[in-house]
Amino acid sequence: MRYVDLLKTTVLLSAASATVLAVVTVIQSNSLGDSLLVLISAGWWVVAALIGSWIGRRLEASPSIARALREAQSTTMLPEQNIGRMLLSRLWPLLLAALVSAIFSFFLPQVAAIAAGFMVIWALAWRHQDRAVTAIEERDGVTFFVTSGSPIKPIKLVRTPGLRRDGGAETWEAT
Repeated sequence: MRYVDLLKTTVLLSAASATVLAVVTVIQSNSLGDSLLVLISAGWWVVAALIGSWIGRRLEASPSIARALREAQSTTMLPEQNIGRMLLSRLWPLLLAALVSAIFSFFLPQVAAIAAGFMVIWALAWRHQDRAVTAIEERDGVTFFVTSGSPIKPIKLVRTPGLRRDGGAETWEAT
């Protein structure tokens, strides 16, 4: 799986999880007749959006992504391409957090409200990372792929030859 696709999927899944948890919060609050919880939650979500926007304002790769790109091994062969398994092995903490928060929200709706805010922060903080990686790929004429590995160890990348931008925006050359 291409690394930029994993980054985009992470952002979209975080935003989707935040949306689902926000809906669960509103439904649970409505069933309990607690309108104050919805107002406080909405305030938290606005603060979370501001925090996430502030953290994600930079356009360069974050230190952890820069490290993964720097340590990528060069290869001429694509790694194993089982996208479903790759996504599950890399995004299981996000999915687990969303699922546990949704389950606990049936007893305490505040849990889903708080978790939704953190999912918003995560989605907004990572929103530009795929563009940073794409810029590096275009500059260096490579493509980064995620390799199969342990779901609890850091992501390992491989670097394969790709297309390099040569001068103008429309000029590309094979590497």
